[in-house]
Amino acid sequence: MKLLTVNTGRAQAVAYADTLGGTTGIHKQPADGPVRVVAPGPKGVGGSGLVGDAVCDTRHHGGNDQAVYAFAREDLDGWERELGRPLPNGSFGENLTTLGLDVNGALIGERWRVGADLVLEVSSSRVPCRTFADALGEKGWVKRFTRQAAPGAYLRVIEPGEIRAGDAVEIVHRPDHDVTVSVEFRANTTERELLPRILAAGEALHPDALAAARKYVS
Repeated sequence: MKLLTVNTGRAQAVAYADTLGGTTGIHKQPADGPVRVVAPGPKGVGGSGLVGDAVCDTRHHGGNDQAVYAFAREDLDGWERELGRPLPNGSFGENLTTLGLDVNGALIGERWRVGADLVLEVSSSRVPCRTFADALGEKGWVKRFTRQAAPGAYLRVIEPGEIRAGDAVEIVHRPDHDVTVSVEFRANTTERELLPRILAAGEALHPDALAAARKYVS
């Protein structure tokens, strides 16, 4: 299990960005050298956990619970076949393009050591938005991506560190429940009846997902 690339993006002005100033940082490119990863601060204030990576819509993206976004190269390959077009690393706006790691089967609260020092914790799935659809340029993309239920994972920074392409990824902790990224995604999108089940992940859940599950069962 390893990182193929570490991807960052600069703020770019685009017609479809739903932000003040009309900018987005979704267009990621593999970094040439090492990238420092730190906890960016609370949502609404903090952006990306990767130093030098832009998050323009801090209402919905970034912050400590969504500091890093990981997507598997294997899933990008599947979409390449389905869409009939190349999807380079970073195409889905992911910070980490992984190889050999079951990102969607990762458990909420699972921890990964990346490189020598960085420790990340899985917090939630990625929910597709209009900016994602417009950046990719695929009609009906939000529904299509949602049906697949393989959204990639957001992660918190537990221990900061420096990472680069080729670094090993090691699972150093797996919690004692069965709430995967895919299950959490389905619970919050197409299968609301799964919301009580995701409560097993407890405080490791993204606060928004935890609140939604608690409201559902109350």
